[in-house]
Amino acid sequence: MSETQIAGLDPRTGQSLCVIVKDGLIARIEESMSTTDLYLSAGFVDLQVNGFAGFDLNAEQISAGTVIGLVDAMLANGVTCFVPTLITAPEERICRSLKVIAEARRIHCKAAECIPFVHIEGPHISAVDGYRGAHSADAVRPPSIEEFDRWQHAAGGIVGMVTLSPHFSESARYIAGLVSRGIHVAIGHTHASPEQIQCAVDAGASLSTHLGNGIAQEIPRHRNPIWSQLADDRLTATFIADGHHLPKDILKVMLRAKGNARSVLVSDSVGLAGMPAGTYTTAVGGQVELQPNGRLCILGSDLLAGSTASLAQCIGIVVRMTNTPLSDALAMATSNPGRYAGGRGQLAAGSRADLVRFRWGNELTIEDVWLAGEQVHAAGGGFKSDIGDWVRRGY
Repeated sequence: MSETQIAGLDPRTGQSLCVIVKDGLIARIEESMSTTDLYLSAGFVDLQVNGFAGFDLNAEQISAGTVIGLVDAMLANGVTCFVPTLITAPEERICRSLKVIAEARRIHCKAAECIPFVHIEGPHISAVDGYRGAHSADAVRPPSIEEFDRWQHAAGGIVGMVTLSPHFSESARYIAGLVSRGIHVAIGHTHASPEQIQCAVDAGASLSTHLGNGIAQEIPRHRNPIWSQLADDRLTATFIADGHHLPKDILKVMLRAKGNARSVLVSDSVGLAGMPAGTYTTAVGGQVELQPNGRLCILGSDLLAGSTASLAQCIGIVVRMTNTPLSDALAMATSNPGRYAGGRGQLAAGSRADLVRFRWGNELTIEDVWLAGEQVHAAGGGFKSDIGDWVRRGY
């Protein structure tokens, strides 16, 4: 196969570089004499995606078309690797959705390339109001390794991450069992004590899910789950930097506490992300209002009902809100989360040629996207999708 050359600006230095792609991999990276105002980065990696552009993974019934449409929407927004996230629900519903995602990966090559595994957020979380967030209280239940194995059977082995609250008496044994199976375990939606959180990390928990959210509005000022997770250097924290979930001063302090290497940006986007402002009825949250500024609230209140920002928007927001250098913000959305997705999100020789070119001003604007060296989104040309062929094949 012949080589392809992709030129762009290095976000770290502003200098022109050229990535040479061969057989879907980055063969080498060289200095370039080309003139361009487009920046070049590894494709974005999002560890928490509930939906986007009307494709809702937590709807009562989803199809392979839901998943494939979501893949297209993610690619068009620069995300070349993402983790579908299913939230607290009855076991039957979780298993049914897992089967659909596994089927989409089987029949659609881009879905298989973009989706490394599935994230189950719950159902083993706090049932207490505030900590539980928008998750259904009726479906919250203690952890069960037998139930996890049934998920994995339904999913064909693609469950790769679980978020739970370690306040359950069986949490440490459950976490150790998942880690022994190669599963990433995250702490989230928890009212657990500092001691319970330490036990969870000792057992192998390695992530904090959307730290600072999924927690009650009023908490003890010293002994609370936020401080415990911020202080433990064994935990990498994910943050929703959409401008609504975390005030800028809180986000800035949390990023300083975890450090760049242990900070990950996630969109935690829901199906209404990218949709027009208005009032909607959703499977999670019921009647909600999507405001023109992107804030999604329970209708008639100021309570958040999910995130509607893309990961590209989150990168721009964290730069503006916290004065984080662009290159550091990009690392939080590429190589840092990529550590949990098989080494994705790397701009280095030998890595997959998942690449994004973008414009940078007050915000980040996606121009071109490559998946394993194949251009799937072109500047001014829209999205290059094969979903039409998929539909014509009758799936």
